[in-house]
Amino acid sequence: MTEQLTALTVARFLQENPAFFAEHAELFAALSVPHPSDTRAISLGERQILILRDRQKELEQRLAILSHQAAFNQGTAQKMNHWCTQLLAVDDPQLLPGHIVGGLIESFEVPDVALRMWGVSLPEGPFTEAVSSDEQTFAHGMSAPYCGPNKDLSVANWLKHPPASMAIIPIHREAQTVGLLILGSPDNERFAADMGTTFLESIGQMASAALSRLPLAT
Repeated sequence: MTEQLTALTVARFLQENPAFFAEHAELFAALSVPHPSDTRAISLGERQILILRDRQKELEQRLAILSHQAAFNQGTAQKMNHWCTQLLAVDDPQLLPGHIVGGLIESFEVPDVALRMWGVSLPEGPFTEAVSSDEQTFAHGMSAPYCGPNKDLSVANWLKHPPASMAIIPIHREAQTVGLLILGSPDNERFAADMGTTFLESIGQMASAALSRLPLAT
């Protein structure tokens, strides 16, 4: 052999010659290797069983995580369906903002929700409170919902209590942004920055579609 014998060389040889231990069965039975968590030596067969057990545990943990996520997604989808059904049952468009906010609090158990709109016809109230030009510019610049910690944005003041984490969802009317939906929580992890925004986008789409029934301001 011209190649220097190293652990990598041996490993590559065994990978390229899977029949080696079949042809040298007595060697396979005689070899021993260190136990991964003990000082004693074990056979290659026992070591392989330990490796397979570790892999099985890892796969079981991954499966448990996937099952938990699937159950969470199914529960969220059911809540979304319930919320949308409530919106479809509203006859008076002027009542829709209240049903959107109340439905999110009830169906999704969000502690604090605020909605403000501009450019549409609504009676004076919490949904038509003043929105500064900077806040409207911020809303127009959103390409997707925000999900993460409270970064002292002024729109966080729309909520009843300062949130530890929050979601900000733009409300669209055709190509225009006509409102912001704010979800707040005292829990830092309720709206974590590493969470996906798929469901938040769905909430924004559903709310925008429902609120499109409101007449434009004249």
